[in-house]
Amino acid sequence: MIRFAASVSGLGLLAGLALAPLLVPPPAWAAAEIVIPIRGVSPEGVGAPLGTLTASDGPDGLVLVPALRGLPPGPHGLHLHQFPSCAPAVKDGHSGAALAAGGHFDPDASGAHRGPEQPGHRGDLPRLEVAADGTATAPLRAPRLHLADLPGHAVVIHQGGDTYADAPQPLGGGGARIACGVVP
Repeated sequence: MIRFAASVSGLGLLAGLALAPLLVPPPAWAAAEIVIPIRGVSPEGVGAPLGTLTASDGPDGLVLVPALRGLPPGPHGLHLHQFPSCAPAVKDGHSGAALAAGGHFDPDASGAHRGPEQPGHRGDLPRLEVAADGTATAPLRAPRLHLADLPGHAVVIHQGGDTYADAPQPLGGGGARIACGVVP
């Protein structure tokens, strides 16, 4: 009888050990989706929450689903940037919003701003379209990126649209950085 009780409790211990790995969360790179909190930014710092951008792998590349509010209506440049920071920084003697995020993610060192479909910065994402009420909810597709590319970077929303060209204005003419989120 005592041997049976010991065996049963030993089985319980083994079952508990077998389930233990299931209790440890997977690393961010193994997730099915990543939710990126987006906040307003200014030269003074990071501001109020504006919503989220949910990223997942799809059959044709990265799928981004915005759930954003409080943005100016119209098209906005959207990019994955080099560094995981939304802090202001100084460039050319002037403080700028989210400049600590660095430039567009360009692991291939292309030096070219051509948009999400063409060879160039892999951080070039589709334009974010914001409705008249300040919301953005339409899914976007970035065919040259995957979920595993996102950790260690920031997503930046620019004031203006993006022409996906370096002329007549550099980096598509998106202008100032108005919102940012660090990929967890």
